[in-house]
Amino acid sequence: MSKFDGKVAVITGAGSGIGRALALDLAKRGAKLALSDIDTEGLAETVRQAEALGAEVKSDRLNVAEREAVLAYADAVHAHFGKVNQIYNNAGIAYNGDVENTAFKDIERIMDVDFWGVVNGTKAFLPYLIESGDGAIVNVSSLFGLIAVPGQAAYNAAKFAVRGFTEALRQEMIVNKHPVKVTCVHPGGIKTAVARNATFAEGQDAASFAEFFDKRLAIHSPEMAARTITKAVEKGEARVLIGWEAKALDVMARAGGSYYQRVVAESVSRFMPKAQ
Repeated sequence: MSKFDGKVAVITGAGSGIGRALALDLAKRGAKLALSDIDTEGLAETVRQAEALGAEVKSDRLNVAEREAVLAYADAVHAHFGKVNQIYNNAGIAYNGDVENTAFKDIERIMDVDFWGVVNGTKAFLPYLIESGDGAIVNVSSLFGLIAVPGQAAYNAAKFAVRGFTEALRQEMIVNKHPVKVTCVHPGGIKTAVARNATFAEGQDAASFAEFFDKRLAIHSPEMAARTITKAVEKGEARVLIGWEAKALDVMARAGGSYYQRVVAESVSRFMPKAQ
């Protein structure tokens, strides 16, 4: 029996990338799926593939930044399945631009989706996860939740916040003896559409940045990421680093302290596409 067999798993951002790969991996393991995304076409394709694998699927368009909608969604999922065992707060967006040239609204947009989306999903589903007696919360941060990178201040802020929120939450579940395991995920370079769909500060060369990400940084498949995540959930692991580069840079940051910032800044100056 799979640990996931018959369990109800909620996945946000399920229309592509890691979210879709998680949905298909869990479908193969016998889970029932509540899938959501703001991209209805991508979501429909994920649903088609998951159902072809025999999964029972509930699908909904959902903007994770809209708190009342997320709260209502949690109630609807629980009403549909009668229980909720796991949530994968995976939905996220990207932005590239120096703080100097970034508008407040662009920082707020990243925080609304990448941080508050995680908080909204966690808070909405937590009572049901505790009620299940066998709950799991998986919050997707990033390699950029471990190290900071020039041009990624907004994204760094959100992903560092996800990390802090998730690590504190895990400890609270232990202190309060709730039957909920909490895992924070830090993917490295995964082959997804995140760079191609990113927004940019004025003057940034979006096409060159997306091409650079796809050719130089997108190393691992979403399927590999999904397998790594579900394996970690099976073991109840607190932190998951996906990819050798995530593990290496995490060690560099912890061992070298703030010195890593100079190394990263020099590397970005040398290799990353320049602003127009």
